[in-house]
Order: sequence, then structure tokens, then C-alpha cells
Amino acid sequence: MKTIFNTRSSFAKRTKFMIVSLIASGMLISCGSSDGNADASGTFEATEVIVSAQGTGQILSFNVQEGQTLAENELVGAIDSTQLYLRKQQIIFSKKALLSSRPDIKKQIAILQQQIATAKTEQKRFENLVKANAANQKQLDDINAQIAVLEKQLDAQKTTLETGNQGINENSESLALQAEQVEDQLNKCKIVSPITGTVLVKYAEMGEVAAPGKALFKIADINNMILRAYVTADQLTQIKIGQKVKVTSDFGKDKSREYAGTIAWVSDKAEFTPKTIQTRDERANLVYAVKIDVKNDGLLKIGMYGDVHFN
Repeated sequence: MKTIFNTRSSFAKRTKFMIVSLIASGMLISCGSSDGNADASGTFEATEVIVSAQGTGQILSFNVQEGQTLAENELVGAIDSTQLYLRKQQIIFSKKALLSSRPDIKKQIAILQQQIATAKTEQKRFENLVKANAANQKQLDDINAQIAVLEKQLDAQKTTLETGNQGINENSESLALQAEQVEDQLNKCKIVSPITGTVLVKYAEMGEVAAPGKALFKIADINNMILRAYVTADQLTQIKIGQKVKVTSDFGKDKSREYAGTIAWVSDKAEFTPKTIQTRDERANLVYAVKIDVKNDGLLKIGMYGDVHFN
């Protein structure tokens, strides 16, 4: 019995040793999958836009699903705009009624112009009669005074009519501006995608009441990813905006993919290493943030880690 017990005890020790060895080798393999030769590391981001409502009213349609790809300026929904439409029609009819009340200056002054023309004809006739001593000068003077009065009346009526028309035109322009304001509000009742991208989160549903500023959905351009990495002051002299770099991303199980990247932005201010790095000494180092544009092949996701090779 003692021999059997010793045999079992030694077998258990060997088994425990093999398990520990396998775990240790697995840890070495997983640690070896990362690229220790990377010049910098960071996480992938995307240009995210939270689309908010600009109009007030019930959401009549909202054809958006999470994961859906939308094109720029694509119409995806509408907010009730019945009252705005009726208000616009009212303004249009008010403008038409106002313009129809504008007097026709030519017709309004036609009578005075005819009286002046008749008086001038009489003026010429009496001038000839006065020259022939067939009429006295007082009659000619009376006609001249009559013509002067009629011309002043004509000028005054023209000024009055033109001033009235100018006021009507200005009021008409004011109504036109009001119609444009309502039209702008009507356009804001349309829910459109501001960029080409993928819907990440949907915040509202059809039938809810929207108000200006209420978030409707979040969209991101995941076709063009941004790798935010951090470099040291020594590395800062090796990079510049527009520089082509190599970016690699780890997909697990010793698999990684290589992408072409372009440095799009370099921070002009140093900052402490982000707290995602757990080593205290590394957190104390000052680094500079850089953004690298990377064309996504569909495999890169927001939040994934990536390595950068400058050379």
C-alpha cells in the first residue's frame, strides 16, 4: 500500500509540473505575439457625429438601424411640419395680396398728364393770339400759372405714389424673408445624415416628440480610421505631417495585419502618458499625441490597438 501511495504522489507532482509548464509556455506565446519593435502604440478612433433634432414636433418617420450604412445627406426621417407649412402658405398669400394693392403710377398720373398737355396746347394758341394782338397778356399768364400748378400736382402725386410703392415693396421683401425663415425651419424638420458612415447608436424612435438638441443617432466614418498614438520628445524629430508610416494591428492568435498610414496631426503640447499604461514610470513620461489616417478594410474596429513603425 505504501508503494502505491508513493507512486500516486509522484504522478500528481509530475502532472502539476506539466500544467504549470504549459501555462508558462502559453504566457510566453501570448506575450510574444506583440511587436516589441513598434515605434509607438495607440488605439483606433473614428470621426463620430451625434445627429440631433433641429425641429420641434413628433417624429413621423425614422428609418435608421444600428449598423446601417448611410450616405452623406441621405434623408432618414422627418419631423411633423404641418404648422410650419401652413404658416408659409399664409405668408405667401399675404405677400400676393400686398403686391396686388400696389397702385399703377402710370394710370394714376395719366389724367394730370393729359390736363397739362391740353393746357400747353392752349398756351401755344394764346401765345400766337397775343403776338397778333388778338388776346391780352393776362389770359396767357393765367394759362401759364395753370400749367405750373398742374406740373406741381403731378410731381407731388408721383412722389406720393412712389413712396407708397416703396413701402409696399419693403413690406413684400419682409414677407419674403419670413417665408425663407419658415422654409429653413421646414428643412430642419428633415433628418439627414451629415456624413457617409455607419450608425453606431440610435437614441430615438418613430412616434417620439423631438425638440432642438435632442440626440437622434450617432454615426461614424469607419471607412477612414484614425490611430491616436503617443511618441516621446526624441521621436518627435523623426516625424512630420504627411509622412507615410506602417501600421499593424493585432487580431489575436499571432495574427496581425499591416496597413499604410499617413500622419495627419501632431500635437504641439506635451502631456502625461495616458493612464491605460499601468507602469508608474511610464505614466510620468511626457509624450506627444499624433493622429494617423488609416484606410479601413472592414476589419479595424473602434478601440482596437495598433502599432506604428516610422521607418
